[in-house]
Amino acid sequence: MDWSIVEQYLPLYQKAFFLTLHIAVWGILGSFLLGIIVSVIRHYRVPVFSQLATAYIELSRNTPLLIQLFFLYFGLPRIGIVLSSEVCATVGLIFLGGSYMAESFRSGLEAVSQTQHEIGLAIGLTPFQVFRYVILPQATAVALPSFSANVIFLIKETSVFSAVALADLMYVAKDLIGLYYETDIALAMLVVAYLIVLLPISLVFSWIERRLRHAGFGNASTLSGK
Repeated sequence: MDWSIVEQYLPLYQKAFFLTLHIAVWGILGSFLLGIIVSVIRHYRVPVFSQLATAYIELSRNTPLLIQLFFLYFGLPRIGIVLSSEVCATVGLIFLGGSYMAESFRSGLEAVSQTQHEIGLAIGLTPFQVFRYVILPQATAVALPSFSANVIFLIKETSVFSAVALADLMYVAKDLIGLYYETDIALAMLVVAYLIVLLPISLVFSWIERRLRHAGFGNASTLSGK
């Protein structure tokens, strides 16, 4: 391995690393918020919006992120909407991730017994308070394993951002391969960069899941006192 090439390209990898991480963080936060909204709309069957939410989920989950990015980056300028590469990547990640987060959270909502809602109303809580303090914590605990899988999935999906001229980790790796034909070095540095991001996240989520199971938050029946 030619360490001089590693040393030469390390600053570029570092810059690409933080750019990828920045987009991933905002994309995941956005997809989480969008997922909660969409899942609540579908779970409570809000007229019209429920059908729109279902259509969004089917469209998002059944089209590749690469196609969605192409539409944002190359398609929207045809109607006068020009977005930067970074904005396209963030919006595309939110659009894709929101549907996966919505289905994960909806499974958590459906796992919580309807009795919980009725008891909350019976003791004088408002519907919003029941959702905020009773339903939401339980649904989140149940859906957490799926959330963690979705977070890791979305971070790995950032590898296609180079298709819209974003200087992310994959873009730098391909540049190194194209200029120096140092495929082994480029791919090794790419793998290490993604491991630095993904491994701690995987370990943290595993630790949280163990703590929740130990505390009795492993499933909705435990939470409901059954």
